[in-house]
Amino acid sequence: MTGASLQEEKCMEKKSLFKPKTIASIKDFACVLPALIFLAVFTYYPIGKLVQISFTDWNLLNPTWQYVGLENWKWLFCGSGTRHLLNSLRVTVLYSIGELAITLVGGLIFALIFNRMTRAFSVMRAVIFVPHYVAMSSAAVVFLWILNTDTGILNYLLERMGLPAVDWLGSRSTALISVLMLTGWRAVGYGMMIYLSAMIGISKDYYEAASLDGATASQKFWRITLPLLSPTTLFLFVTTFISSMKVFQSVDILTQGGPYRSTEVFVYKIYLYAMEDFRMDRASVIAIAFFALLLAVTALTFKVSQSSVHYDS
Repeated sequence: MTGASLQEEKCMEKKSLFKPKTIASIKDFACVLPALIFLAVFTYYPIGKLVQISFTDWNLLNPTWQYVGLENWKWLFCGSGTRHLLNSLRVTVLYSIGELAITLVGGLIFALIFNRMTRAFSVMRAVIFVPHYVAMSSAAVVFLWILNTDTGILNYLLERMGLPAVDWLGSRSTALISVLMLTGWRAVGYGMMIYLSAMIGISKDYYEAASLDGATASQKFWRITLPLLSPTTLFLFVTTFISSMKVFQSVDILTQGGPYRSTEVFVYKIYLYAMEDFRMDRASVIAIAFFALLLAVTALTFKVSQSSVHYDS
């Protein structure tokens, strides 16, 4: 074989190896390109603009704006914004704790109760789960009537039992509880179905072995069921925490952040600054701080759960 033919053969081998890989890479990139464009336009670009706005004095009532550096951040952490931030943070944390308790504890209790494969239990499971599909706006309007001080059915039932009527939405001590009533009505069925799905996946061999060792029902729950449900609990915790921190519709319809800011959660505070006070600069600063908080808590949750979550089911 001559040198020219040998060189030509090597070139052909390189082309045969390189061309299919290049074409495959281009095809793969072309497949994900629409998703990348979508994310760039509707996610990353708005985030970049949000950061940019946080360094301006943008008031929607003024036609012009200018960069002011860290003035908005000083207002948030060292000025009058600190008080509003801390109040919204306190209210949001209280609401999140309530929704987490309802979804995790309530969902697990209902899952244990209705973990029976019979037609009657299937109907009851459906009754509890259906509210999850009701739109929040529609459910909130219904709860406005239920919780009405004068004509609400809840106060009517209390009076029939000889108890005094309660100003559910107008009192600082009950307003947040009223919002959580609506949340619990919609969320507990979702938690129940997620736990039920996970319970079905647990092998019966664990329970049979425990029964042979003389374990009681409570011991089976604490030693088998609960540890093997830890991945599901982690999933529900993270998703419920994020959704609870973003609560808006129920607060907007039921209480509008009142009374006396007792239900003024983080997202509603951002809405007030942006859409009522027209201070886009301050709203953007609070939104960035809110995003950082969610990111930190979620990362911390995954870090702490590494040693306590069991994936062998």
